Amino acid sequence: MRASFRLGRVAGVPVGVNWSVLVIFALIAWGLSANQFPRSYPDRSPVAYALAGLAAAVVFFVGLLAHEVSHAIVAKRNGLEVDGITLWLFGGVAELRGEPRDPGAELRISGVGPLVSLVIGAFFGAIALLLALAGQGGLLFGAVAWLAGINVLLAVFNVLPAAPLDGGRLLRAAVWKATGDRTRASVVAARAGWVLGVLLIGLGLWQFLAGFGFGGLWLALIGWFLIGAAGMEERQARAGSALRGIRVGEVMTPQPQTASADMTVGDFVDHYLFAYRHSALPLTDQGRPTGLVTLDRVRGVPADRRGSTSLAEVACRADQLVLTRPDEQLNDLLPRLSECADGRALVVDDDGRLAGIVSPSDISRAVQRGAMRTPTGQRGR
Repeated sequence: MRASFRLGRVAGVPVGVNWSVLVIFALIAWGLSANQFPRSYPDRSPVAYALAGLAAAVVFFVGLLAHEVSHAIVAKRNGLEVDGITLWLFGGVAELRGEPRDPGAELRISGVGPLVSLVIGAFFGAIALLLALAGQGGLLFGAVAWLAGINVLLAVFNVLPAAPLDGGRLLRAAVWKATGDRTRASVVAARAGWVLGVLLIGLGLWQFLAGFGFGGLWLALIGWFLIGAAGMEERQARAGSALRGIRVGEVMTPQPQTASADMTVGDFVDHYLFAYRHSALPLTDQGRPTGLVTLDRVRGVPADRRGSTSLAEVACRADQLVLTRPDEQLNDLLPRLSECADGRALVVDDDGRLAGIVSPSDISRAVQRGAMRTPTGQRGR
């Protein structure tokens, strides 16, 4: 999940927000200010309801950020690199590079997030209790009580034993510890996520058809997301097992054909497109990569503009490139390939000069060779 804009750094970790957060933020703020708060605490002004709803939504997302930051901090303490944190429609995700080295590290990294949400819920619950004891049972009490309940609910939902939830990671740690097989543990957690997703879809559709409102559709949407994410995790687990121990230099295409950023799209189509079989060409300046152009990007340029459009204008920019070294583990590279929409990585040497390129077809061939090389019973150990 890519960030649409960056908020800055928290505990040294870049924090971003995807545009989809605006959807859930608006739904929460509107639901509280237009429905829940007016029903529970009538006779307040519309401005008061709006301010209470907005404040509760903001504090909720701050708590969600704290949940993800805790994952990132514990991951760094356990030797993993953290590329960033992104908040999006279904919550947040800490982008970890690599895998925990043992079940204990997995347990610590996964368990701290729900624990932080539970602590936040208990904190607001204590404040709500103090307000009630002081006779302050109005709108402020309602907002604080909602924050207590939603954070406890978030903690409980996240510990359900199904990937990609934190509980799925905890289940993976337990199975990994019991069997010694990380791949098998990942598959068990992913399939549990698939089962949970199916159950949520069924429950959500039943609620909607039974007249409980659109909340059932939201539950079904969460279930649909879980099924997709769980399936992806299982595929990644099997691919990761096949690629374990393989380095980038073993699968890259060395010394790829390059082009100049100043070349027009027209010249590229006339002189490069059919002369070379590659579907992606790095752009270089004095041997150092400055961009990456692909057929998909060129195809989007109208024919009448190709003569006046440079490759630099349509290429994946230098700050979007996924750069790697020949000695990096291929498994460590895979999570970063989504950083640029083209799904490729450029390999550079110690001087920053282009040494090769890694494409999806290179990885696919490596997975096939790795699967044949690795006995099924030994994967993930």
